[in-house]
Amino acid sequence: MYEQAFDRIDDLLRTTTCQTELDYIEQTSWLLFLKYLDGQEKDAETTAKLAGKTYKHILDPQYRWGSWAMPKDKAGNLLHDKAMNGDDLIVFVEQKLFPYLRKFKERADSADTVEYKIGAIFSEMRNKVNSGFTLRDILAIIDGLEFGSRDDKHELSALYEEKIRNMGNAGRNGGEYYTPRPLIRAMIKVIDPKIGEKVYDGAVGSAGFLCEAYEFMSADKLTTSEKKTLSEKTFYGKEKKPLAYVIAIMNLMLHGVKAPNIVNTNTLAENINDIQEKDRYEVVLANPPFGGKEREEVQENFPIKTSETASLFLQHFIKILKAGGRGAIVIKNTFLSNTDNASVALRKKLLAECNLHTVLDCPGGTFQGAGVKTVVLFFDKGKPTKKVWFYQLDPGRKMGKTSALADADLGDFLKQSKTKAESPKSWNIKVSDIDQETCDLSVRNPNAPEEAPLRSPAEILAEIDRLDAESAEILKKIKELL
Repeated sequence: MYEQAFDRIDDLLRTTTCQTELDYIEQTSWLLFLKYLDGQEKDAETTAKLAGKTYKHILDPQYRWGSWAMPKDKAGNLLHDKAMNGDDLIVFVEQKLFPYLRKFKERADSADTVEYKIGAIFSEMRNKVNSGFTLRDILAIIDGLEFGSRDDKHELSALYEEKIRNMGNAGRNGGEYYTPRPLIRAMIKVIDPKIGEKVYDGAVGSAGFLCEAYEFMSADKLTTSEKKTLSEKTFYGKEKKPLAYVIAIMNLMLHGVKAPNIVNTNTLAENINDIQEKDRYEVVLANPPFGGKEREEVQENFPIKTSETASLFLQHFIKILKAGGRGAIVIKNTFLSNTDNASVALRKKLLAECNLHTVLDCPGGTFQGAGVKTVVLFFDKGKPTKKVWFYQLDPGRKMGKTSALADADLGDFLKQSKTKAESPKSWNIKVSDIDQETCDLSVRNPNAPEEAPLRSPAEILAEIDRLDAESAEILKKIKELL
């Protein structure tokens, strides 16, 4: 049912100014958010009434879902005489609803309130459905979606994840929002976050890491108190881009996190020297943007100056981890061997302040559309690195859209990571054995089967002469037969 609903919404959006997967998920997301918010308000109002209390709505009456989106009679039928259509609906959404919602960010008490999230979501988002009649049809579909039961949320979250994946596969800037979920799940299994620990992603994107961490941590039977902790005080993130921010909020809500602690801000604009103990987290999981470049004023927020976005994020993550905290970070594999001063200094910092116990070398094509090779750094903060275990992931096939990374591909890595055993795909390096000046950690597998040596030019020419002679002999016999 839900899959058909999402397909119908996409079909309707194609008839408007929406032409890309990014457009489809953007427009679906803000509508889903307002429908979800309406359900949350109704539940809160019911709970208050049962307790003999009065509930104060967040939204004024005329801006609630049941007033402008789907006004109904007591039997649940749409009141056609009150439901806006055509130009009236577009004018209301663009000139009244959006401006009203944007003001919430200014008057919110703090960034972790629902009011702030409403304002942040709509502050830079705009409606791209240019037909009020089309929007009316989409509203009717959205209204039919239910968020009540766990099964409903599970199906909706799976479909929403599929839309995010499609957006990533579409290329352009969509890929930055999507990290392959099998890789995320493997990272989380190695880190093993526990109830009561705070999990953080400072480059949250579509919140894939936090959503998968929620699924992992909620797999066991939990007490009411543990469920509350997991839903309200466990997952934290920051996201710079408005579209990614709303996707992250919606994704977490659909997975079951009622109050996502996601802030719409530029993480790198914060001076890491201002990070205090109260700001730190036990677990960091992230895939910071590849290849980004930051201005000099942003670089001033970090002790190791570099324009490379991912290197600045890595400094941020090291700083924001608590002593004894655990991190798993995706980064370009060139970080391990770059010879520029910043890369060398950052490797030294990582090895000195953290125990970099595992490096997972991912095959090309792991990130569809990214075109870069990556590694995953697993480290614990508080003790220097003595030995690093490397694992070279090789699914045995060329990775791509039709042959994406699967959970089974990471099975051997997860098994071997527990013992750090050596094999044809894995090896250990002592930090005392590497070049102390450069701290080069290049992926060089000493246990890989030796490849046949390349032939010399003379050997190649001799082989050509032999094949030419064979060809001439075959042609001679063919002529004799004719």
